[in-house]
Amino acid sequence: MRLENKVCLITGGGAGIGKATALRFAGEGARVIICDVNQTAGEDVLAHLGAGARFDQIDVTDRQAVQTWVDKVAAQYRRIDVLVNNAGITRDALLVRVKEGELVKQMAESAFDAVIAVNLKGVFNCTQAVAPYMIRQKSGVILNASSVVGLYGNFGQTNYAATKAAVIGMTKTWARELGRHNIRVNAVAPGFTLTEMVQKMPDQVLENMRMHTPLGRLARPIEIANTYLWLASDEASFVHGATISVDGGIVLGT
Repeated sequence: MRLENKVCLITGGGAGIGKATALRFAGEGARVIICDVNQTAGEDVLAHLGAGARFDQIDVTDRQAVQTWVDKVAAQYRRIDVLVNNAGITRDALLVRVKEGELVKQMAESAFDAVIAVNLKGVFNCTQAVAPYMIRQKSGVILNASSVVGLYGNFGQTNYAATKAAVIGMTKTWARELGRHNIRVNAVAPGFTLTEMVQKMPDQVLENMRMHTPLGRLARPIEIANTYLWLASDEASFVHGATISVDGGIVLGT
């Protein structure tokens, strides 16, 4: 029961790594609060989180909605011990596609803006709302979802890679700013992971992911959740400002 009675917020908790993390935290005694834009998915997960859990339908890009959510949680539970900034989206496309010297397609501005809003601004919104509560209680853990593509880049993911690299930068900055308040801040950089979204990809794409992973398989969501659990627990009490890769030794090629 490594998180017994800890109040843990998890964004994007309705599916994938967020869902696995919520269930793992609950199994270790945490009082888990999840948010997601998908109400049905969120309520389905909530049913498995036990007493004291909570789900709210929240869009992390909505600054006021995030602040209201955090304030309500703090009022109900009287503290916030852990924030997992997990919510994220992809909108993949090449920067530009040229055929016979002519531009035929490019990443849409709307696709770039949407990914920046959720994956980067959403992390900023949630952390800025939670941090004052952690400062007042003189303790807390903030965990941010980065990605191996934030470390290495990836073909067709200008927007996604930019956000995940920026999350690492914010993690290091917040580690400097918040450490003096006994708030630990770390990031996790998963490799290719068998979430519901990834499982729907064509077999050829999945095989390519496996080929780039020396362990010869994709990660299971629970393997990422286990890393979040360790970082959230007192076992990682001196881990601060780090980015932990959970990627099976992946090497991204061109």
